[in-house]
Amino acid sequence: MKISATSRLTYRLLTPADRNLLFALDQDPEVMRYINGGKPNTLDDIDNFFIPRLRQFTNQQKGWGLWGCFLKPHNEFIGWVLVRPMDFFTAQRTDNNLEIGWRFMQPHWGKGLASEAALQVSESLIQSRVCDTLTAIALPDNLGSIKIMEKIGLTYKESKLHQDPLGNVDVVLYERCL
Repeated sequence: MKISATSRLTYRLLTPADRNLLFALDQDPEVMRYINGGKPNTLDDIDNFFIPRLRQFTNQQKGWGLWGCFLKPHNEFIGWVLVRPMDFFTAQRTDNNLEIGWRFMQPHWGKGLASEAALQVSESLIQSRVCDTLTAIALPDNLGSIKIMEKIGLTYKESKLHQDPLGNVDVVLYERCL
């Protein structure tokens, strides 16, 4: 699967070779605020935890992975959009229900870039017919991410405990059945 460029952004699947981009993104405590309470990730975290996870769920044919988002015209990395089966790291994994998420550099917040990217990726998934449902989760007070969920057509379904190797956390779940 390929994600077509928009007027402001280009997209490509990130690979382990992009470790420095992943590391740079995770250095801002505000970016990490709703991920782990604001603690920057180390290169060791990236190399020994995030890269192995990325390898497990990346599948270009199905559109799964971290879609790097690059600002035109200088191809500046500004963040990513995640696509993987919902509950990928649990026994309840569902390949026809894709989780979508995002993480962007703080200087690019408030400009509609995350919404633009999430919409472009979600529409590509829908057109490719690789899933029946799109789902996103966020901490209840992460209003920025919740706004993006609504902008891409997801609606509130429930509040629940999300189980992940990173830790269990109470989240709101939004989804769009296709």
